[in-house]
Amino acid sequence: MALQRAVYRSRDAEHTVLHQDVAEHLEAFLGAVAEAGDGAGLPQFVEREFREFLTCGVFEHGAARFRCEGCAREHLVPFSCKGRGWCPSCGGRRMTERAAHLVDAVLPRVPVRQWVLTVPYRLRYRLAWNHGLSRAVLRVYTRVLLDVYARGARARGAPGGRTGSVTVMQRAGSGLNANLHFHTLVLDGVFSDGAGGELAFHPAPAPSDAEVAAALATIRHRVQRLLVRRGLEPADDATGPADLLADESPVLAGIVGASVQGRVALGPRAGARVRRLGDERDTAAVTSRGARQAHLEGFDLHANVWVSANDRAGVERLCRYVLRPPFAQERLRLRRDGRVALELKTAWRDGTRELVFDPLEFLERLAAITPRPETNLLICHGVLAPRARWRERVVAYGRVLPEPTASAAPLAAGLDDAGVKPTPRAWTWAALMHRAFSIDVLACPLCGGRLRLIATLHDPAVIRKILAHVGIAPSGPSPGPAPPESGGAAS
Repeated sequence: MALQRAVYRSRDAEHTVLHQDVAEHLEAFLGAVAEAGDGAGLPQFVEREFREFLTCGVFEHGAARFRCEGCAREHLVPFSCKGRGWCPSCGGRRMTERAAHLVDAVLPRVPVRQWVLTVPYRLRYRLAWNHGLSRAVLRVYTRVLLDVYARGARARGAPGGRTGSVTVMQRAGSGLNANLHFHTLVLDGVFSDGAGGELAFHPAPAPSDAEVAAALATIRHRVQRLLVRRGLEPADDATGPADLLADESPVLAGIVGASVQGRVALGPRAGARVRRLGDERDTAAVTSRGARQAHLEGFDLHANVWVSANDRAGVERLCRYVLRPPFAQERLRLRRDGRVALELKTAWRDGTRELVFDPLEFLERLAAITPRPETNLLICHGVLAPRARWRERVVAYGRVLPEPTASAAPLAAGLDDAGVKPTPRAWTWAALMHRAFSIDVLACPLCGGRLRLIATLHDPAVIRKILAHVGIAPSGPSPGPAPPESGGAAS
């Protein structure tokens, strides 16, 4: 029997748990925030993230109109909100797009090792808001990693070797708590100048547990020195450093602080821990939970994930993992009591399998992990840095075109008529869907003919008429205008 062809269907955004919770409780949440902040409210960029999310996947807020060349049937595809914080759909698109770019245009054909650094609670609070401090801590951390590889290469007879890294700053933990941590993909070895000006790659052996522990001790020491230099680590007789987040937005500071600690900031349960469901177990404090992992005074370093040079599909899966959005729609469910349950992908050590939030508590968590506008959360260092002298030669090392992860078809690879691969921002929606799911979204689900874009629609009245014509029910009321782009709190 022939396999059934995969067919794309537009998501029903308005009936997801996430959309329902935001739509039904956003105004009450903003009112509670304003009351707690003596009328100050949230920074404008946070409120804007919520309101624009309510337009994501909703036909009346814009859609692309397609017509089949075979049967002439029309199809509508709603626009997305392009949110950068926690929208699962837009986060999934960005994940696929950037992972494809890293594999096709950045990471050479060499082994890759993932290093993950998490930091103590007190530092998570500062990093959640202070992007300059986050970048400074990242520079300290990556410098240690690059030095580890360079020293190891010298010891193995490859002096002057250099490596590179790509780091994604993830802003949330598995429980949607504010937890800025660093996922770093390091080229697992070093490059050096070879004969005839060609680069030579020297693979590195897997680090031992002792080497990971030594690297973490160095990272912790240097981060502490950084904090002291910046006046963020007070002496015994000091009153403590200034809290810039509290100065700018006291209510968001309270929400972020509570989120870091896994607690509630607003409402009658303020200060209480988030409800947990699962099998409770007694657990003792540990310094390591596995191979190539070390823990020291709240700092944790893990380096046990590795992908070989020839496994390009594995490299792309790893890139998607480090770029993933904070949660997937499928992990949310609405309980009979109206609360929102978040299923953990992996049960915690204490047996917790689900976290349960009151509707406003869930919106608290989303507000705490919303990034400032125009902050770069993907950063390259070493030979992969944008202005590195060897970057052009490094990214081309061992590369074979077309990459095995991409289809030779123009739809999948995103090629233009001249066969030139575009920049990552030129990836089309159809090409990304084919890359991620192997679905040809431009094939008519009725006759298999090709769908062609005939218009982009922005007028809600016109869109509602077309929805009625194609038999799609209209959506509910508009979420209201988003705050303006400019504003002191959004800078």
